[in-house]
This record gives sequence, C-alpha cells and structure tokens, in this order.
Amino acid sequence: MSTQSNPVVFGTEDILRSLCNSVTKVLSVATNSQLHYSAMVQRITRTCLKPDIGCFVLFDGGFSGLVVINFSAPAAMELYERYMLNMGMSKDELASAYTSDEVSNVMGELMNQIVGDFTGKVARELQTHITQNQPKMLALNKQVMLSVDTNLDEPEARRVTFFTGRNNIFYLELAIDRTEFIKMNDFVADEAPDPDALIDQAGQQAQSNAAPSAADDHDELLKSLGI
Repeated sequence: MSTQSNPVVFGTEDILRSLCNSVTKVLSVATNSQLHYSAMVQRITRTCLKPDIGCFVLFDGGFSGLVVINFSAPAAMELYERYMLNMGMSKDELASAYTSDEVSNVMGELMNQIVGDFTGKVARELQTHITQNQPKMLALNKQVMLSVDTNLDEPEARRVTFFTGRNNIFYLELAIDRTEFIKMNDFVADEAPDPDALIDQAGQQAQSNAAPSAADDHDELLKSLGI
C-alpha cells in the first residue's frame, strides 16, 4: 500500500478563498464592474448581521456553516443599480432607497447566485455535497447578533473586506466547523459548465434528431404512393 508523503490539504482558508472568488466572479459579471477583496482576513469570534443591509445563508451536508454578507447602503445601491442597468432597465425605473423591497430582493438573488456558484465548486473540487437554504436579506438600522442554528462542534469564523468598483465597502463573514479535506488520490476536477455552450449543444442535438425524422417521414410517404 502506497501513501502520499505530502498530501494536499484543503482547510478553512482555502474554503474561504473559494467563497470569496465566487463573490467577485458573480458580482463582477452581474454588474459589469470590477470588485476585489482584501488580501488580509480577520479571525473573528462570532458572526452578525449589521446595517445597512445584511444577508445570511445556512449550508449543510459535507460540512456545515453560515455565510453572512453585510452591505453598506452605498455598496448595496451601487451593486443594485449596476445589476439592473446591466439587465437593460432604465435608470428612471430603479428604486431610490436601499430600504426598498426591490433592492432587498435583488441583493438576495445575487447572494443566491454566489452561494450556488460556491456549492458547485465544492462538488467539483472537494468531491462532496452541500445544500443551502434560501438567502435571507434584511434592511437594518442596528446590529443584530446571529446565533448559528447549525451543528458546529469546533466553529471557526472569518471576516473579509470587499471593495466595489466605486470603492464602496462590504464585508463577508464565514463560520464553519474546523475541517480539513485531504487529497488521498489524484483526480482532475471537472470544469465549470458553460451555460451558453450547454444551450448550443442542446440546440444542435435537437436539430440532428429532427433531420433523420424528416427524412424518414419522406421515405414513408414515397412508400405509401408505391414509389
């Protein structure tokens, strides 16, 4: 029996980095702008929702945890406006206040896309499965402490600072059980699926299936006419 002398270990900071990359990827594409996060990460003792807009998602499965994102009002409005304008909406049709339900709904949808991208990477890169609940987005005027309603035996919490294209700030907080993924066997992680490529492939498959069907119908017609 052979073992790896220097096994690859994937720990809390690696999971956090993967999550941070999902945040920048999804929000950059959705808003057609560049976001980045600090190279320094804070070790914190607890997670909490803070003003002006706080959002949280619980996940469970291969490992359990909690993701919190706290947006300042300027950051939330910038991301909301850029996203809606990128979707083809007129500026006159946009909500004017971060307390609007429309802003909360949009930010919740973006949070859902972020965690969806993250869970997909977990499945491909760590070969395990996690599920998430529907993101909860709240407009707040004071700090709210969150009690993590999930089974964390040895919780670890981290906070990362993000910067929007206009240098508005928001924060991501992650609380998960202390865990390490150790690579026992070599494997190549699957590539992330390209939605456009999948649509094109499905269209080409439909066309190829339709062509023989039309030819068969033509042959049957000729046979029925005795030709």
